[in-house]
Amino acid sequence: MHKILFIGLGTMGYPMAGYLSKSNEVTVFNRSLNKSEKWMTDYQGSFITDLSKIESDFDFIISCVGNDNDLKEITISESGCFKKVKTKTIFIDHSTISPSLAVQINIEANKKNITFLDAPISGGQSGAENGSLSIMVGGDKDAFEKSLTIFNSYGKKIMHMGGSGSGQYTKIINQICIAGLVQGLSEAVYFMKQTDLNPKDVLDVISSGAAQSWQLDNRFLTMVDGKYDFGFSVDLMRKDLSIAMKEAAGYGIDLEVTEIVDKFYSEIQQIGGNKLDTSSLLKRLIS
Repeated sequence: MHKILFIGLGTMGYPMAGYLSKSNEVTVFNRSLNKSEKWMTDYQGSFITDLSKIESDFDFIISCVGNDNDLKEITISESGCFKKVKTKTIFIDHSTISPSLAVQINIEANKKNITFLDAPISGGQSGAENGSLSIMVGGDKDAFEKSLTIFNSYGKKIMHMGGSGSGQYTKIINQICIAGLVQGLSEAVYFMKQTDLNPKDVLDVISSGAAQSWQLDNRFLTMVDGKYDFGFSVDLMRKDLSIAMKEAAGYGIDLEVTEIVDKFYSEIQQIGGNKLDTSSLLKRLIS
């Protein structure tokens, strides 16, 4: 049993912290107090209201927050927890952030004898709820191995990708793949809606061939039904694609399709779809 502080009870973090609470002593922190209080009604543990006043010694601190600024705030800011964390604590961050920030925070962590792992996740809301996430980890290999019992609580595919920042680079690749897939899937559903084909029959036959993907298996029929409430929002996707395009520019690479899809997501934001999930790209075709 480990003593764990889990920071960030969003769509992903909420069930992930829940899985950890089954066999560990878990304390949670969320900026919205009501989310921490609700988590306490579903799982066993405790919560704190101020990271700068941490009194307990934690073996692991795990975060799952929204963006670069959120992570800096909870770690290296004046009110962040790095000022209070005991040495030899392993800090695991499951957010999607800039690789350069992961490297920066790792440097600051090392100054305090804290180990930092950047460990972004993929699998969506269903993956978090089912404990079947893919976890791509950058940072110290020994710390990664010590953290496997943590990762195995809610992960299915777990891999150490290399040094600090490697997890984030892998997540960029993941998001580039998803952007193109969802746009292609949107066009396919839009085309199918012009025919009299049975959507379930279409899914059954094409999912057994070369078109098969996670997005096809999990989003084809929900898109047909116009359901876009599956967690990972358009706002977050645009944040991730912004990171991808910025990093690509540093290598002199043009992500042509990614840039187009990012513009399409901006159109979804313009019609008020900021919080819809990423499969809502279809809305710009049928609205």
